[in-house]
Amino acid sequence: MATTFAHEPAASRYTMHNDGQLVALADYTVNGHSISFNHTYTQPAQRGHGYAGQVVDFAMDDVEATTDLKVLPMCWYVAEWFEKHPERASLLTR
Repeated sequence: MATTFAHEPAASRYTMHNDGQLVALADYTVNGHSISFNHTYTQPAQRGHGYAGQVVDFAMDDVEATTDLKVLPMCWYVAEWFEKHPERASLLTR
């Protein structure tokens, strides 16, 4: 299975595809010096495989590596992701 991750700035989202099929995404909005992650989604038939966590991992790595933005987790899943990854707390803002 070929897995690819992408940042799609025109759509304000990060995506994960398996064999060319969209399986998970994380939507965001940029507000000044912060990026608000407001929605994550995994295709119903693909749930339970950790794909949402993988796309959020990719998104946080990209935000950290390519921007000076701080993350505002408006989505419950992204908030829980940060609870499970306290080492990434330096990315957070209020």
